[in-house]
Amino acid sequence: MVKPFLDEEFLLNSDTAILLYEKYAKDMPIIDYHCHLSPQEILENKSFKNLTEAWLYGDHYKWRMMRAHGVEERFITGDADDYDKFLAWARTVPCMIGNPLYAWTHLELQRFFGVHELLNEESAPAIWEKVNRQLQEEGFGARDLITKSKVEVVCTTDDPCDSLEYHLAIQEVQDFQTKVLPSFRPDKGFEIARSSFVPWVQKLGEVSGLGISDYGQFLKALEKRARYFHNTGCRVSDYALDTVVFAETTLEEVSAIFAKAISGEKVTAEEEAKYKSYTLVFLGKLYAELDWAMQYHIHALRNNNTDAFRKLGPDTGYDAVNDGPIANALVGLLDSIEQQGGLPRTILYSLNPNDYHVLASLAGSFQSGGVRGKIQFGTAWWFNDHKEGMLEQMKVLSNLGMLSCFIGMLTDSRSFLSYTRHEYFRRLLCDLVGTWVEEGEAPQDEALLGRLIQGICYDNAAAYFKFPATAVLKR
Repeated sequence: MVKPFLDEEFLLNSDTAILLYEKYAKDMPIIDYHCHLSPQEILENKSFKNLTEAWLYGDHYKWRMMRAHGVEERFITGDADDYDKFLAWARTVPCMIGNPLYAWTHLELQRFFGVHELLNEESAPAIWEKVNRQLQEEGFGARDLITKSKVEVVCTTDDPCDSLEYHLAIQEVQDFQTKVLPSFRPDKGFEIARSSFVPWVQKLGEVSGLGISDYGQFLKALEKRARYFHNTGCRVSDYALDTVVFAETTLEEVSAIFAKAISGEKVTAEEEAKYKSYTLVFLGKLYAELDWAMQYHIHALRNNNTDAFRKLGPDTGYDAVNDGPIANALVGLLDSIEQQGGLPRTILYSLNPNDYHVLASLAGSFQSGGVRGKIQFGTAWWFNDHKEGMLEQMKVLSNLGMLSCFIGMLTDSRSFLSYTRHEYFRRLLCDLVGTWVEEGEAPQDEALLGRLIQGICYDNAAAYFKFPATAVLKR
């Protein structure tokens, strides 16, 4: 019997899976602990003039597919009319069967707008009209979409130099229950070999109120900004380890390297590795003191198309999976933080699935401190957040660690419509556990399984991140 596309049993292939999803996963709230939503748009409850603005602006997942389908750039990021861009996307969608975007596209149409027709060139005009009418009504602004998705906490991605003015203003919005908290992402402060480094250090000095003329002052400024973030509700840090490096060094060495960089001299690759290593250890110790969670996103290869980068800038769909060794350098980094002050709660992600066993086994080497799931092998990320990638991540975690401690899914998205990805993930989780039960690999103990599912969907993250007491609503 052929199952209907995207019916109530989508991705659920056993009675146990259906039970687990309907009773224990479906209605759980969401903690979106890593995303790229705009706090300004949340504050303003941004309304969308049409479906293209809500769906295609800034979504480089979709842009990549459109380029692969041969769509001209003017219909992707260029000056074409929004309706023509939407039609270009509608012509692309039928050719994406097998890609998760095909399911996500239709999930978003169904869940937010009640559109159950397949999107294609023929159905596009009617869908355009139906959705755009709804977007002009009350209840479809940015905050409304977050509320409809039952999102309790949103952690945005924020530079240490950000004022956090929008986060502070959101806290004063009386009719919005979701807590929007900053995440501390100091990536620009690590790129000591780039031309952008010195201007960023100067800006950090300005916002921190500290004149930065040496490395010690630089570290004081970072710490001051971290404590400001903490007072604004931040409990999560993040850093992009596109290439994992670690080198033993001293404060004196790194101080000289920093002085060299801010005077305009070039630093060597070895010097850059020492600078990054010392600074990462310093921040890791600080995060432990603040009782934050620390995230490392590993092995992205960014801005690969030079011509496209010059025209469009970063985050426009020209990134890829990186490779290279990570184990020794990552162990050196984590072990150094552990020895010098103790690791904070740490989440390790990799864009390269070849790293999964490394990360899952390495996490087990640093579990300590009476913290459940202290070191997390993070969820399938970016190019891996599809059916096979999510299942592979959960299987590796369950084989080498404890799936029951997993803090689950994040969106990593710039789109307010992307929360259906949590449904996609939860269905796969329930199907995986349901299959184990059906095949006699796990007991048919509903209470036990229900706790497992609800923990991964919500409860584990709520306990793990230690958000301010007012940040997590009571279920």
